[in-house]
Order: sequence, then C-alpha cells, then structure tokens
Amino acid sequence: LQDIYRFDERRILAGRIETGTLRVGDELVFWPDRKRSRVRSIEHWNAAEPPQKAVAGESVAITLTEQIFVERGQIAAHAGHGPVEAREFHARLFWLDHEPLAVNTPLTLRLCTQEVEARVVSIQRVLDSSTMEVVQEPRTDIRRYEVGEVLLRARRPVAFDNADVVPVTGRFVLMSGRHIGGGGVVFGAQYEPQTLPGVKSDNLSWTTGEVTRETRIQHFGHRGAVVWLTGLSGAGKSTLAVGLEQALFQRGVAAFILDGDNLRHGLCGDLGFSSEDRTENIRRAGEAAKLMAEAGLVVVSALISPFASERDKVRSICDSAGIPFSEIYVNAPLATCEQRDPKHLYKKARAGEIKGFTGIDSPYEPPSKPELEVRTGEQSIEESLTILLENVLETVGAITARK
Repeated sequence: LQDIYRFDERRILAGRIETGTLRVGDELVFWPDRKRSRVRSIEHWNAAEPPQKAVAGESVAITLTEQIFVERGQIAAHAGHGPVEAREFHARLFWLDHEPLAVNTPLTLRLCTQEVEARVVSIQRVLDSSTMEVVQEPRTDIRRYEVGEVLLRARRPVAFDNADVVPVTGRFVLMSGRHIGGGGVVFGAQYEPQTLPGVKSDNLSWTTGEVTRETRIQHFGHRGAVVWLTGLSGAGKSTLAVGLEQALFQRGVAAFILDGDNLRHGLCGDLGFSSEDRTENIRRAGEAAKLMAEAGLVVVSALISPFASERDKVRSICDSAGIPFSEIYVNAPLATCEQRDPKHLYKKARAGEIKGFTGIDSPYEPPSKPELEVRTGEQSIEESLTILLENVLETVGAITARK
C-alpha cells in the first residue's frame, strides 16, 4: 500500500500490483496485521464502467467491503498466498557508507513503503564485491563496497518475500542516520506451511525446535548445505559423491550422501521410472536433503535428475528455507558414459530391455547456469574432486575444517 485516502464516504487504498491478478470480490489479507476484507470496487477516474480486475504492473485504487484499519506499508495478498511476516530474516546486502556496518548498529529499514528500526544481529560471512570471494579473516563488520550475508532484526514485524519469489517485496534499503548506508535482498525466509503447495490437511502446524541454525553453525563450524550432483548415468556422480563425503569428513565437515539408487531402496521404493514417478522421486530427495541440511549436514545428493524444471524445484525448496544449494554439473559425453557403463544399463537400454533410459530414449537437460561444472570426460576423478571440494568448502564456510 502506498497511501490511504478518504473520499466522500469511502476509504480508498492506493498501491501497485506486483504479482497476479486482483478482481472485485477477492478476499485480501493485509500483512503484517492479517486483517481481512474483500474488494468492493476497483476505482478508475472518468471510466464509463469501473474495471472488474487489474493485473501485475498496474497502479490501482480499491475500496473494501469492511472498513478495517490498514496503513501505508502493508502488503495485501490473497488468502493462502501471503508473504513472510517476521522480525528476523537473512539478507545479502551491499554496504555503501564510509563507516563500516558493525553488529548492533542502529539502522532504519525501508522495504517498499514500510519503514522500521532495525539492526544487524550477526554477520555470517563477508564477500569481496570485486571478486565475490569470501573474506577469510574473522569479521565483525562490513566495510564500504563489501557484500555481507547477515541476520537482520527489526523492532516490529515486517512483511516481505524472498527476492527470488517477488523481487520488489524482497528488496530493501538501510538508512544510516539521514542517508542511505546500503541496500540488499532477502533470502531464505520460510513461508508458513499453509501458503506452500502440496499441504493437503488444514490440521497441520510447523514445529520449530529450540536449537537455532546459528547454534548449529557454531557447533559444527560450518553451514548446512545441499550439493546436488547431476549428470548422465556413468558420468561419475556417485564416485565423486563418495570421494567428496570422505574429503569433507576428514576436514571436520559433517557430510552425508543421498544417492539416487539408495533412495529407491527405501524412501522412494514405491516409485517406478515413469515421468510422474521421476518427478516425485526428485521432490522427495529434495525435501529429505533440505531437512538434513537444516540439521547442519552438508548433503551430497547424486541423482541423474534429468529435467531442469525438477532441479529448479529442489533449488526453490532449499532457497525457501535459507539452505545453500549448489547445482554441480558432472559433465561427460554420452559416448564416454556408454563406454564406461559400470552397471551395464546402457547395454540393456540399447537392447530394449530398459525403456525411458536417460540419454538413450529419454532426454537429459544440462544445467544452463550451474554453480560448478566438472568435466569428468576430460579430467581425472582426482582433478574433478579437488575442484569440487574447493567449491563446497567455500560454500559452507568451513571455519573449523582441518587441512
């Protein structure tokens, strides 16, 4: 909401639609107060007939059926599709002020038209903005032109989205005194279960323990994360996963493998290889990996996962929970994989004994922008593992890793 006006007997709410479609009669929830009302009308000056709907990108004025008290800065959303409401959230920010940003420095957070006092309560890591490399030295502040991943705390609840979900309501500015100190984006905020797809009961609630993510990071000495190895059968995913798990463990990093074949012995044992079953297989693997990463583990997932859309869904699952997700493309030519054929699957597929085999009669969609690509058709496993290990250690910020 940008403003509220009184016009004759009406209270007119003015704002901009950022996503979706708004129709007369729609029920809206206003965040963070969560008051509800329905759209009575969409106002339009000098229109012969008032419009019945408005779409994303339009600035509109509406009236409500119930005259509830709402104010500038609130976010209106359809019931069941609301933003996040929280006082604390993770953010990635770019600092501009000459004075470094220290923990507990008083700030003013401006997000859309919301304005609230806030401060940084912890700094997870600092990156050099010119190279985007992690600053290795322990830091308690963020200096000018540096990027920081932080935990922000506002004085009162704020409504927002993850920037990758709704960019406009996921961006903010930090005011230091009367001038702009920096800006950033929200990531990793957890939406309430009832706003997420796939929850088929209204009688569920999300249980949160007393051990926080920050406590687990301090305990393990690194962040939990999901490392998702994707590639053709025979590309070397499982071999790399085994080597990576061992190398991480030797360096004090709590790691565990989720292998595609292993999952089909238990959690996914009821699934076949139809398109629908493959989709469900990846969804279950992604949800399991997210929960394990929530517990502080670095989860090394090795699955063909041939479709980009399904890998994107897993990324979204992790992003919505604030879990770092790295898509690793284990790239080896089909001819090389078929020549290796460690499980004799290509031979069976060529003989018609296996239908829908990836690379033969079912497509594989290579990642367009993976976090890392290892070319196991050109590099040795040792060379590939060295590159992969370096990438993962940087991702999880293994501050206690034993060299």
